[in-house]
Parts: sequence; C-alpha cells; structure tokens
Amino acid sequence: MNPMTPDGRYFVVKGQLWRCSNPSLSEDVRQQLVNDLMAARREVKAAKAYGDPGQLKLARARVQTAKVALGERGPVWWDDGSPDLNRCQVANSPYAKWYISLNAANPPVS
Repeated sequence: MNPMTPDGRYFVVKGQLWRCSNPSLSEDVRQQLVNDLMAARREVKAAKAYGDPGQLKLARARVQTAKVALGERGPVWWDDGSPDLNRCQVANSPYAKWYISLNAANPPVS
C-alpha cells in the first residue's frame, strides 16, 4: 500500500507525491468519476493499439476531465493556501521528515 501524507492530500509512489481525490466528494460521485476515469484509460489504450491519434487525443482529454473532477489535477481542493506539490519528489517537500520517519519505523526485510 502506498503511504498517504498525514494531511490526506497526497500518496507516495516511488518517492513521488501524487494528489489524492477530493475527500469532500460523495461516495456516489467519486465512484462515478472513477468509473469514467477507468473507461477513459481503456479508450487511451485502445486508441494507442489502433494507432488513431484523433481518438487518442479525445481519450486523453476524457482522462484529464475525470482527474480534474476528482480533484487529482487542476485547482487544489484545500483552501489553506498551501501549494500544490503534485508530482514532486517527497524528499524535496515539506513531507520529507515524515516520509523518512516511515522508513525508519518500517525497515526493509532482507
């Protein structure tokens, strides 16, 4: 499982921060948007397989629309003025000490 920052704004994958979905979305709305996102990602895959640049552009636009609606891209969903650190390296962020403490608490097993 990928760790989530203490404030719930990001999760970490391979040392990189990725913005979480807006937690104020109702479960129904969130699930519909996730369904839309997955369908759009399947369209991207199909367009790539068929080599159709027009369809690929449309499918990628649908992915973008779904991710913005989920709050994972576009304007941030929090209102305290904190910057968006999406796609930043966690080591170069205010979350660096927190992330290091996770690794110290759970050393790798050999």
